[in-house]
Amino acid sequence: MMRILLAEDDRHLGEGLSLGLKQLGHTVDWVMDGVAAEQALLDENLDALILDLGLPKRDGLLLLRKLREQGKDLPVLVLTARDTVEQRIQGLDLGADDYVVKPFDLMEVNARLRAISRRREGRAASVITYGDLVLDPAARTLSKAGVDIKLGGSEFAVLESLLTHQGRVLSRQALEESLYGWDEGVESNAVEVYIHHIRKKLGKDLIRTIRGVGYTIQKLTQ
Repeated sequence: MMRILLAEDDRHLGEGLSLGLKQLGHTVDWVMDGVAAEQALLDENLDALILDLGLPKRDGLLLLRKLREQGKDLPVLVLTARDTVEQRIQGLDLGADDYVVKPFDLMEVNARLRAISRRREGRAASVITYGDLVLDPAARTLSKAGVDIKLGGSEFAVLESLLTHQGRVLSRQALEESLYGWDEGVESNAVEVYIHHIRKKLGKDLIRTIRGVGYTIQKLTQ
């Protein structure tokens, strides 16, 4: 599950893609012009950007150039009708991680998002293995010592975030922002409840609470 910024000015396409990605378990914030996208990119908790190159008010290529000049490594999937070889090369040379030409298939977009996210985290495999835990983000499955473990959608998302960022402390706010979009209400103790349920199913020692800071899963030494 990822926190995705979608910058797309076509209302029909934006609504469809946003809904489809949400149904696949992602949190999606959708903006329709380059100025709004630039403001939204100030959010440090984004996991990926889906960027239309032909945005009004500020061109997508300018946004991409500025993002990389600022040293930000946010994975960027360019989604555009500009399908000439020259334009693809220009986007990739400016720092895009991958490229999808409209019309597109939702599952291909999702697969490409997972792939560029894995590259950012330095993972080659699609599944995340941690000791005897095996989490498959694509299939939305989890097993422990070969036994399937059932997690709710938000529980799965919290565990995936913590396993993806092993060794880093994620604040409650960061976890909340990965679960909820701008227009969704957040229950005050939602993250604590999800972590409580995960601990009941996987053991209380998996997730550590760093008081006053957040939560972490210790990175395993090789």
